[in-house]
Amino acid sequence: MRITKIELFHLRPRFSFLKMSTDEGLVGWGEAIVEGRSRTVAMAIKELEPHLIGQDPRRIEHLWQAMYRGTFYRGGPILTSAISGLEQAMWDILGKSLGVPVYQLLGGAVRSRIRMYRGIGGSTVEETVSNAKKLREQGFTMMKTGIEAMAHIVETPAWVNRQVERIEAIREAIGPECDLGIDFHGRISPALAVRLAKELEPSKLAFIEEPCLPENVDTMVTIARSTSTPIATGERLFTKWSFREVLEKQAASIVQPDLAHCGGILEGKKIAAMAEVYFAGFAPHNPLGPINLASSIQLSANVPNFIYQEHADLGQGYLKKPFEIKDGYIDIPTAPGLGIEVDEDAIKDKLYDGDWDTPRWFHEDDGSVADW
Repeated sequence: MRITKIELFHLRPRFSFLKMSTDEGLVGWGEAIVEGRSRTVAMAIKELEPHLIGQDPRRIEHLWQAMYRGTFYRGGPILTSAISGLEQAMWDILGKSLGVPVYQLLGGAVRSRIRMYRGIGGSTVEETVSNAKKLREQGFTMMKTGIEAMAHIVETPAWVNRQVERIEAIREAIGPECDLGIDFHGRISPALAVRLAKELEPSKLAFIEEPCLPENVDTMVTIARSTSTPIATGERLFTKWSFREVLEKQAASIVQPDLAHCGGILEGKKIAAMAEVYFAGFAPHNPLGPINLASSIQLSANVPNFIYQEHADLGQGYLKKPFEIKDGYIDIPTAPGLGIEVDEDAIKDKLYDGDWDTPRWFHEDDGSVADW
């Protein structure tokens, strides 16, 4: 079997689907994107293409090593996101060629269904609380919200109180039988994160995600030691090498690699195994589309220390058979490969040039740049 063609489709609202074709008629799909840099990732894929055309897509580890190590400059979001989409497509082809789901090739399923969660939207506290109640009524036992405000390095007591009151309102609405996580989104300074984490402890959160930016692991260690709330991180970490120090220093007790960014399915498996050694949980990050969700579900079905799976889109208008959540869970798929069929006719009206950009935030008081 040989790879004959690689295509990338930028789709609204901000997805990028990768299609890999072979000389035997089998097609594999992956999701290859960095949010706000989809066209840059597309160029990285184009640069890798000469090293893939004519190769056997089933030699996944070999081709991963050739793509990652062959560039000399390793790691980073662009290269690893390009590799991730290509690697997902290879697993899809391998599973289809053997007639089995990807999780079967990883060692088999260790669970029958996947516990799901999603973010709670809302522009006001009242709207957020209402949306949280709706998710609870739909059967979700886990959900997540974010810090919906810009933050200076040090903030006022009033600012802290507003964040705490918002979380308390959500907690009261969903009750103690539902888990609730909060995403600091890396926009909070370490000093402020310590203070805020302490104030939020009465709400008994499932985790604090990205309590600070991930570049300095020791600062996250300081935060982790200051609170009883579990720390989660990983969406902006790439490959097993980036997770090593986080786990060794026990800066986080939940790892959240994104399989569209970290290096793909097998790299996610390796990261999960590293986390298992430190008794850390595995909760794949995914604010992207249904192909990355499909890849994440395949891996989550196999990982013993899996906790819950994030999702933003179930595939309506993208997949011939979208995913279905029942009582907060998705049954593990049984179809071969990633277990999905992309509806190529339906996605035609969603094509665009990939110019979606990340928001830019500025502090109102002095016009300085704020972290989004």
